[in-house]
Amino acid sequence: MESIAIPAQASRKEKYEALFPQLAALIAGEKDCIANLSNLTAALKEALGFLWIGFYLVKKSDSAEELVLGPFQGPVACTRIAFGKGVCGAAWKQKQIMLVPDVEKFPGHIACNTAARSEIVVPILKNGAVVAVLDIDSHLPGDFSETDIEWLQKISELVEEIL
Repeated sequence: MESIAIPAQASRKEKYEALFPQLAALIAGEKDCIANLSNLTAALKEALGFLWIGFYLVKKSDSAEELVLGPFQGPVACTRIAFGKGVCGAAWKQKQIMLVPDVEKFPGHIACNTAARSEIVVPILKNGAVVAVLDIDSHLPGDFSETDIEWLQKISELVEEIL
């Protein structure tokens, strides 16, 4: 697969509906998780056009676990995020999707890019533990909805299988 086919005038729900089977096909048969995360990120960015889309992976550091930047598309990003810090750290700690309509109103928000106005973070669980998060930033306030939650949860289930 060399490209993603998404109808230009489609609603966001229609874009996800068209995108999901293509994402599944994109990672089918590939065993390298970095290659898969890279292609998933590129496909999501191409199809949905958000400011920033990427993965943070839970990694052990000298003293504790932290989120470390993985494959992404968009402007440069924060490299490491502590447990419970910012929206990504909160999603990791709470093991739940965090939808933030206005990042400036989120206590402890980490401003990796000042153009980001809203954010959604989806934890990726394996055997009940968070192993990564999918982080998406938009330059528009209030840009995420229940549609994003529903489809990004399905996409996270694809990711669970490859990590």
